Amino acid sequence: MSLASQQSIGAKVTAGVIFAGFVFSLAANLPGHMSFDSIIQLLEGRTGAYAGWHPPVTSWLLGVTDAILPGTALFVVLDTLLIYGCLWALMRLAGRPSWAAALLVLGAVLTPQYMIYPGIVWKDVLFSGTAVAGFVALACAAEAWPRPYIRYTWLGFALLLLVVAALARQNGILLLLGGVAAFGWIAMRRENLSLRGAALRTGYALLAGIVILTAANVALGTRLTKEFGGARQFRLLQAYDIIAALAAQPDLALDKLDKQDPILAREMRTDGVRLYTPQRNDPLAGSQPLQAALTAVPPPLLRAQWFSLIFHHPALYLSSRADMFAWVLFTPRIDKCLPFTVGVQGPQNELDEIGMEPRWDDRDEWLQNYGNSFQGTPVFQHGIFALLSLIAAGFLLYRRRPADIAIGILQLSALVYTASFFAISIACDYRYLYVLDLAAVTGWFHLALAWHWPEIRLRALCTRAGERHG
Repeated sequence: MSLASQQSIGAKVTAGVIFAGFVFSLAANLPGHMSFDSIIQLLEGRTGAYAGWHPPVTSWLLGVTDAILPGTALFVVLDTLLIYGCLWALMRLAGRPSWAAALLVLGAVLTPQYMIYPGIVWKDVLFSGTAVAGFVALACAAEAWPRPYIRYTWLGFALLLLVVAALARQNGILLLLGGVAAFGWIAMRRENLSLRGAALRTGYALLAGIVILTAANVALGTRLTKEFGGARQFRLLQAYDIIAALAAQPDLALDKLDKQDPILAREMRTDGVRLYTPQRNDPLAGSQPLQAALTAVPPPLLRAQWFSLIFHHPALYLSSRADMFAWVLFTPRIDKCLPFTVGVQGPQNELDEIGMEPRWDDRDEWLQNYGNSFQGTPVFQHGIFALLSLIAAGFLLYRRRPADIAIGILQLSALVYTASFFAISIACDYRYLYVLDLAAVTGWFHLALAWHWPEIRLRALCTRAGERHG
């Protein structure tokens, strides 16, 4: 069999595996898995009133898809299309994928990240799917650069996807900035632009992204019924950091709170320290006196104490943050970090409002057991994906084919996004870094598509063997 024939079969097998994974994921997950957050956001989408704890774009999109087809099935189809569509688009760019790509994608679609996660109605899945798809669209634009209409279509699609990603998570703007940088670099190489010309192109793209992002935030903000969740989450982060420092150093003086809010200072030293864990901030809600004191404290006072901790005790602050970040990145006890969810579980009142019942059927049980079988393996280890992503970035940015720049910058952007959790993490849920897993798989799949060395080597060995026997 000729090398071309082998590559043709490799392309068909790769396409078949991607399509089979897409279909099986939908069959296993539809109409979708929902947790507390999912139910609240579907209710917000239906009513058009957003409480603001989560970025409202997911609630809005759930409302749009629910209006077309009641429930979450259409939202799940959209997420699954984004995740599997990235693999399909890269395969199409390659022309003749290698057998190595077929084997890699087969391993990928068997993981919970591709089999179960696309069916979970979480903003993190929407964010991850749109972020990775945005960079894949940039890769497609890079390859189609000589054809302006196709190029601008892909560029427009990439910008839209990356803006949605930035809307879905507050620190998702880091992926948008990475996409803008990738666009500028691609434009410079494809059109032989000077640094000034590339900077101008990058600036125009950044301006367009900021304008669209701001307009969307303003439009969605008109439906907020409470203070935007970002401000509330920032106060929660400040309190969590102060309590973490007290847990590590009980005699730490709180120069601001001890004088101006001794009640909160006392509750932090007692119930706060007793309930603190670097895994997540949720246990702190178990103390009503602490929560009441946190609600009553003036935000500027809490913020001043937080800054005082950072500036006067930087080693203590960084040590506590490192402990929290280790739980996010390395998940030493994955069972404590909500690796995934299946079925429909949530508050009964809200379930009644959206006309749904809790769900736990045989299919959900099978998926739960399947996903649990990967616990304790490298599949549920963000640290390994971070290493793979870093290595892939090195290969891609060294090779620097047009599409390589987009996929290489995707790796770096996902790593920078991951690093941002050093400063903002308040829980170790596995979903927060789901984008890192997808980015690493995407990067290595893109590399494997052109890895024909094993096939060429095998053909040479077969030829020599035939000559000896002939």
